[in-house]
Amino acid sequence: MITQIYFQKLIRKFLLFVAMKRVLLIFLLYNGMGSTYAQLVKPTPRQLDWQKMETTAFLHFTVNTYTGREWGDGTESPKIFNPTAFDAEEMIATLKSAGFKMAIITAKHHDGFCLWPSAYTEHSVKNSPWKDGRGDIVKELAAACKKYGIKFGFYLSPWDRHEKSYGTTAYNTFYKNQLRELLSNYGEIAEVWFDGAKGDQVKMDYDFAGYWSMVRQLQPKAVIFSDAGPDVRWVGNESGNAGETSWSTIDLTGLAPGKADEKYLNVGDPEGKFWVPAETDVSIRPGWFYHPEEDQKVKTGRQLVNLYYQSVGRNSVLLLNIPPNQSGRFHAEDINSLKAFRSILDETFRHSLLKGNVAKALTDQQLATYMTVKTGQPLIMELKKETSFDRALLQENIAQGQRNELAQLEYWNGTAWTKLISFTTIGHKRLLRFKPISTSKLRLTVIKARTNQVQLAEIGLYRASERE
Repeated sequence: MITQIYFQKLIRKFLLFVAMKRVLLIFLLYNGMGSTYAQLVKPTPRQLDWQKMETTAFLHFTVNTYTGREWGDGTESPKIFNPTAFDAEEMIATLKSAGFKMAIITAKHHDGFCLWPSAYTEHSVKNSPWKDGRGDIVKELAAACKKYGIKFGFYLSPWDRHEKSYGTTAYNTFYKNQLRELLSNYGEIAEVWFDGAKGDQVKMDYDFAGYWSMVRQLQPKAVIFSDAGPDVRWVGNESGNAGETSWSTIDLTGLAPGKADEKYLNVGDPEGKFWVPAETDVSIRPGWFYHPEEDQKVKTGRQLVNLYYQSVGRNSVLLLNIPPNQSGRFHAEDINSLKAFRSILDETFRHSLLKGNVAKALTDQQLATYMTVKTGQPLIMELKKETSFDRALLQENIAQGQRNELAQLEYWNGTAWTKLISFTTIGHKRLLRFKPISTSKLRLTVIKARTNQVQLAEIGLYRASERE
């Protein structure tokens, strides 16, 4: 009798234990805990806002503009800096009309010359003839960006070939003082650009942790760029090429500004524990600063469009350098290329041929509205009539992570499905180019994906501009 009662109690405890485990499992799944979905790395709001900009501009401008050099040595006299026709509003208006969402100025390059009247050095615009030493390039550009509704950022080179304290611990204090000036006196900053440049002659240990902490404190909305983030990483080259496979996630182990595996940065890492998307920096000219002998070597609008496909179209942001000339304006050749660039893109992507033919969530240009496409379950899209196209656009809801690893598009040739193109990552945006085809049906199949599904936020079909 005792044994029977004991056995019954044991059974009840076991059933209760099983029930509690089921409740716990349901709780974890409901809250996304313990599932593969929850393990996906996701962007911060500032990273998501940054990715949506797609095209941003770099403005390389300093004494190098007047010496013809790319790297100054710090011995240049401030007297040579005199952009007599400098017009920040004209330049920013040009960028705005070309579709750029942010301008980043080289507030200080390796030569140490400051484009603002820094209180911590005499090597700045305050000792130049421009505006009798009362000018401030950074201030005028920041004001112009605010007026035209685009974001503003700056690059402050850690390497300063003019400053005598460089190479000592005192230099980190000097650098932070200048960084604080830029972060505190020019309104909202959207991006702060760092690199690990340093000379071979003098050893210098940069306090990047301290630099980045100051940015977080004074400009919490700003993304921080360097070879290894922490918010945005280098794409691994300066030729304008993001990887055909481009993950926004990487492993930061062993990475630091000036110390990075270029191939790794170019592709990213699907197993990476940190969301650090790639920024693709490239110049519209052979050099980064303006040189008159390069006026006939400016990349054409068509070449810039190709860079757009190879950067924005591969889950990256295009940071295109357009250097002001010695008068302080964009050269006419650069402006003409920017106009052609925007015109070609507008012609190609003005109207999606899928609009009105698929679910509105896939054509409303909103990442937050999406359709879940599971691996091995094709999404068939039917057009109202046979249509010709040669470009495709896809976007994921990256606010919830990046998933697609391998997928393909097929078209109906009248009797059977025919492979059009296969591709790997999508991320924020994937642009595909192929020979023109005509069809009334298209099929998307996700072959491999993290969590076995893709949150497809946008898909579009287009016919390229004849000028591409």
